[in-house]
Amino acid sequence: MKTTYLKTPLGIARIKGDNDGVSEIKIQEKNIDFEESKELPDCVFQAKNQLQDYFLQKRKSFDFKLNPKGTPFQQKVWMALLEIPFGKTCSYMELSKKLGDPKAIRAVASANGKNPLWIVVPCHRVIGSDGSLT
Repeated sequence: MKTTYLKTPLGIARIKGDNDGVSEIKIQEKNIDFEESKELPDCVFQAKNQLQDYFLQKRKSFDFKLNPKGTPFQQKVWMALLEIPFGKTCSYMELSKKLGDPKAIRAVASANGKNPLWIVVPCHRVIGSDGSLT
């Protein structure tokens, strides 16, 4: 697993991945040793560049290879999140219905909260049924 870092307006993002894809993008805690890998897989390099463009308002979507680690259900939720367009929102109920199980609202919310690909998999676009932030 190779690692790089990117300074963003929201903090330092750690980007991890290998030739199979980017598996993690997270904001780092303070006082962490930032040891960067010397040779980066193309997808990690692309992720860093595309995130930089996103924060410069030059990009609204991402097209580098993803490889998030999670259960099959979590991965299903994360892939559904990728379909929420930039500037739009979706409720947990709408998302659970889209996944074929309208009663899975809590499971969808749990998977949403475990999203390992900050910003890229837009968990921040999911809201409560009443429009509230959750």
